[in-house]
Amino acid sequence: MEAMKKVFMTSALTMAASLVVAQSNDVSSFGREEFITVEKNVKLHVTDLGEGTPVVLIHGWPLSDAMYEYQYQFLVDKGYRIIGITLRGFGKSDKPYGPYNYDVYAKDIHHILEKLDVQDALLGGFSMGGAIAIYYVAKYNSARVSKLALFGAAAPVWTKRVDYNYGFSIEAVDELIALSKVNRPQLLENFGKIFGASETSLPSGIGNWLGGINLEASPYATTQSLIALRDTDLRSDLAKIKIPTAIFHGTQDKICEFALAEKMNQGIENSYIVKFEKSGHGLFFEELEKFNAELLTFLQK
Repeated sequence: MEAMKKVFMTSALTMAASLVVAQSNDVSSFGREEFITVEKNVKLHVTDLGEGTPVVLIHGWPLSDAMYEYQYQFLVDKGYRIIGITLRGFGKSDKPYGPYNYDVYAKDIHHILEKLDVQDALLGGFSMGGAIAIYYVAKYNSARVSKLALFGAAAPVWTKRVDYNYGFSIEAVDELIALSKVNRPQLLENFGKIFGASETSLPSGIGNWLGGINLEASPYATTQSLIALRDTDLRSDLAKIKIPTAIFHGTQDKICEFALAEKMNQGIENSYIVKFEKSGHGLFFEELEKFNAELLTFLQK
């Protein structure tokens, strides 16, 4: 009897070991990482869905990768792998003390693409995320990226200069920075009013949803990112971009005026503009069907 028990236990252990080995060879049997460590004590939230050609999406200020909900489901259904990265300081990502600027954000993106061994991806970025995407492609020579998509990008410069009469004045952004330190909800409410082509172009439910995402951001990261938006000049980086680039921009954008799209188009050699005539800054929802269709068209080129 004792011998039979030993034989049974040995057989059971052998079967269990075989099952573990089989599962270890089947990547799909494991969940993908939702949080990826980019440096000691700093993990970023990543949405990683689907199979196929990768599409990496970077959110705008002060949102998170959750803003792309209706791009995720559409593109997964079309056979693409979607990787949404929430920058440090925002959404569900860690919010450490330290610098919050394009260089830090680009390093984090590079780390994640290397960790996931992403190849030949389309890199897309909205608003500040578009500016960061430009910085990434220029800094890392398009590493792991074969196409660039810019959505209402806050680039090449978000604020006026002596030789650049576009965007917000530096004084106006200074006021935004000051407001972020004493009444962040009011700052976000003010931006919400000018986010769409009109105050009613986004359904109230969508506006409330986006507002809730905004409030998840670190107050410190919110302020520091406004400083980065105010101070960063990417004009010299545009010529470094050699990959195909699509520039999606609302013609009624009050946060990143349409002239910025024209400047990016002039500076990026292999680029074209897709106009969203009915949209302000919220083009990814204001003209959702067109946005998704144009993104799919660019992916298939």
